[in-house]
Amino acid sequence: MSDDWKQDRIGSALRGENPMTLRRLEAGIAVIGDVQFLPGYSVLLVDDPAVQRLSDLSAARRMAFLSGMDKLGEAVERACKRLDPAFRRVNLEILGNTDPYLHAHVWPRYDWEPAEIVGRPVWLYPKERWGDERYALGPQHSELRAAISEELGRLTS
Repeated sequence: MSDDWKQDRIGSALRGENPMTLRRLEAGIAVIGDVQFLPGYSVLLVDDPAVQRLSDLSAARRMAFLSGMDKLGEAVERACKRLDPAFRRVNLEILGNTDPYLHAHVWPRYDWEPAEIVGRPVWLYPKERWGDERYALGPQHSELRAAISEELGRLTS
């Protein structure tokens, strides 16, 4: 499969061409992360690539985006808790330092993480984790992906 969709993650998701898409939400698109060194990592993409900040949205759309972030966070929490007894919590972040469009990171955290990192931001993980093929999303994540998608379906119906 070509990685062309990565050049336009939002547009490709809206066209049904982004293979990471979990579900369309009211003001965003829930996707599973490319990297899975913390299994279940997901992202909520805003549904308009011109939107760069939360404050760019009207009050109603802002609340819809934040509600979507909450739902995705809860879906990740439920799925990860069910599949890994070492699940601790979910961290939610809206940073916007690399990709210009509004997006929210949903990071599951686990007891098996290294002691020097488990209580700190995920961004302190070594750079190698982010690009190492061992942590790339793949068929080994099918059950987890399905569980998150199923939980998200329950929360949005």
